[in-house]
Amino acid sequence: MKAITISRRNSHRWLAFGQDPDKPGNVIDTNQMVVQAGNSSMMLDPGGMEVFPSMIAALTQEIAVEEVRHLFLSHQDPDVCSALPLWRRVCRPDLKVYVPWMWTSFISHFDRDANMIAIPDEGMEVLVGADVKLRILPAHYLHSPGNYHVYDPKAKILFSGDVGAALVPEGARQSMFVENFDQHIQYMEAFHRRWMGSTRARDAWVEMVASLDIDVMTPQHGLLFKGDDVRRFLEWFSKLEIGNGVEAFARRG
Repeated sequence: MKAITISRRNSHRWLAFGQDPDKPGNVIDTNQMVVQAGNSSMMLDPGGMEVFPSMIAALTQEIAVEEVRHLFLSHQDPDVCSALPLWRRVCRPDLKVYVPWMWTSFISHFDRDANMIAIPDEGMEVLVGADVKLRILPAHYLHSPGNYHVYDPKAKILFSGDVGAALVPEGARQSMFVENFDQHIQYMEAFHRRWMGSTRARDAWVEMVASLDIDVMTPQHGLLFKGDDVRRFLEWFSKLEIGNGVEAFARRG
């Protein structure tokens, strides 16, 4: 599994993990993010059980697993959180797991004994290290009805979950970043049309994110956006027709 540092300011670092060559072909590719603040770290969408062996091997090349004090789960999908009980076996016993309030009893089916902190609808702030405070932002209905993203105002990075996600063929990846936005649209258009279900939520999210100072946007699938490509994505997404699939109702029977 690849591991790159996407931001570093002294002991404050953002790490991105993904593009695992050992991943089974029928398992969707995922990106896992780690925010390090001194000797304390927070893992964002740590992934499913199928990628856990590669992920922990890559992680421990960068930081000690004992430094992971926080896990953030953006929503309930298995590619986000099915490895939760495996992480709890290797992490600190006081590990804090931040979970959308509406999914706590569902995610408990993966691990009923986890120390879950319910995130309210409006989001919250989490102090990762002495001077690194992350903002958990609402992203409901994009695509889950209880969904969140994470913004780091010091690093100017937004973890955007499934917003910005793309299904990129292995041969089309030259790095972990988007290099040609117009060519990249083909890998994310169908995903966004089907998985994003609410134009009202989309418009509110775009307005909120456009007000933030963002250098890098890191989705959970596909390639990362940096610089002007963040703005290009917001402009593209704001005009996209989303919520398709309802045509199937007219074809029933």
